[in-house]
Amino acid sequence: MGGQQSSFSQLFTSSSRHVVMLGLDCAGKTTVLYRLKLHQYVNTVPTIGFNCEKVKGHIGKSKGVSFTVWDIGGQDKLRPLWRTYMHHTEGIIYVVDSCDDDRLEEARVELNRVAKNSETIGVPILIIANKQDLPGARSCSQLQTSMALHELSSTHPWAIMPAIAVIGEGLHESLNSLYELMLSAKKASKAKHKMQQIKR
Repeated sequence: MGGQQSSFSQLFTSSSRHVVMLGLDCAGKTTVLYRLKLHQYVNTVPTIGFNCEKVKGHIGKSKGVSFTVWDIGGQDKLRPLWRTYMHHTEGIIYVVDSCDDDRLEEARVELNRVAKNSETIGVPILIIANKQDLPGARSCSQLQTSMALHELSSTHPWAIMPAIAVIGEGLHESLNSLYELMLSAKKASKAKHKMQQIKR
């Protein structure tokens, strides 16, 4: 773990936005990461530990902005490690397999656990509804209902975006959406701080 923390310190710089990517195993997190990084499909295997890459936004307000994205393994035994990587994160990407009905409740429970972690209160969460091209994939509105995403509103700015990670569809739009949430959260935080100063 010491080596991982050292790598963490080296890659986290003020010029790059620190983002953690979470979700159940096989949701497509690593495919998302390397599509954003390499702009091509990379055949992946389940992540044991983490992958970390710097990627750049290509559209909207995120254009040219650098993000250090930590893709953390989603297997059951690895999930307790998620909190290690959420320390000081500026944004969370939560990837969901839109057509895996059997595990949607599990995905909801894990997202709820992330949202309730004291390290993440107020941190923007972008849910990527992945695998929208597959038969039976649930739409964003259906996922919003089945995963009770409205419950996030009391503690986190959030949004949900559709994507097909294998061809890259929707990924840069998702990154831009997360960045807009991050900007809004920062603006709200500054305004709150200013009001506290005035009250004093």
